[in-house]
Amino acid sequence: MYETHFGLQEAPFALTPNTRYFLRAPSHGDALELLLVALKEREGFIKISGEVGTGKTLLCRLLLNQLEQQAYTAYIPNPHLTPDTLYEAVAEELGVDVSRCTNTHQVLKALNERLIALAMEQRPVVLVIDEAQAMPEETIEALRLLTNLETESIRLLQVVLFGQPELDALLRKDSLRQLRQRITFQYCLAPLDRPSVAHYLRHRLAQAGYNGGDLFDTTAVRLLTQASGGIPRLINILAHKAMLAAWGRGDRGVHRRHVIQAVRDTDSARSPGLLARWI
Repeated sequence: MYETHFGLQEAPFALTPNTRYFLRAPSHGDALELLLVALKEREGFIKISGEVGTGKTLLCRLLLNQLEQQAYTAYIPNPHLTPDTLYEAVAEELGVDVSRCTNTHQVLKALNERLIALAMEQRPVVLVIDEAQAMPEETIEALRLLTNLETESIRLLQVVLFGQPELDALLRKDSLRQLRQRITFQYCLAPLDRPSVAHYLRHRLAQAGYNGGDLFDTTAVRLLTQASGGIPRLINILAHKAMLAAWGRGDRGVHRRHVIQAVRDTDSARSPGLLARWI
C-alpha cells in the first residue's frame, strides 16, 4: 500500500509476532536475559506477565527459537484445557505416543519415561505456556503435579508461564499457594518510554527496508507515545494508520496531524482530553 511511497520492502507495523522485529528495549531485553539465565540454572517455574499488547507472545517465540539448539521444548499456546488434556498435549509435544494409554496414570508414566530418557541426553526439557491466565484452576494444579516428575539429582521439567495480569491474581489464591511458592523467577513487562518508542519506530522501519532519516518527527513520537501508553501493539496500530494518513496526503514524513488522525480512528488509543491538548 504505502511501502513504495516510503521506500519500504514490507509493512513495518504488522500485528503478527515476528521475531525479526524484536527490539531489546530495557524491559524486554531484561526479561529475555532473565529467562535464559533461569533456565540455565534449571529453575522450576518462571513467570513473565504483562498487559495486553506488551509483546509476551513475541518474547515467547523468541525464547523458543533461542532454545531450539539447547533444549527440548513443549509449547502450549492455548492452555484452556482440562488436566488430562494438558498431560496429553505435553506428551504429544515431546513425542510420546499415548494412543494406547487408557487412563491418566498411564499417560503420566509414559511421559515420565520420556522425560528420563531426554534427561540422559543432558539437554533440559522446557514447557512454555502462553496465555497462561486462561488455565482453569484445576489445570494449574495439575501442572504443579507434573513438575513433581524428577530424579534424585535433576529436575526433569522446567515451566515458563506467559500471561496477562489476571494470571498474577489467579496465582494469589490460597488454593494455588504451592505452585506460587515454586515460582523462583518472575518479571513484568513494562510499556515503552518515549526514547524507547522512538527507537522502536526506527528499528521496525529499518527492518522493513527503510534507510532514510527519522520518518516520524519529534511531536509525532510524543503524541504516539501518549496515545499508545507505550504498548507495542497500539504503537503498531497507530503508526500504521499515521503512515496511511501521510501517504494519502502525499507527505514524505509522519507528523502530528497524521498521528491525530490515527488516534481519532482508534478507540483503544483515546483518553479523555488527549486530543484536545494536541489540536
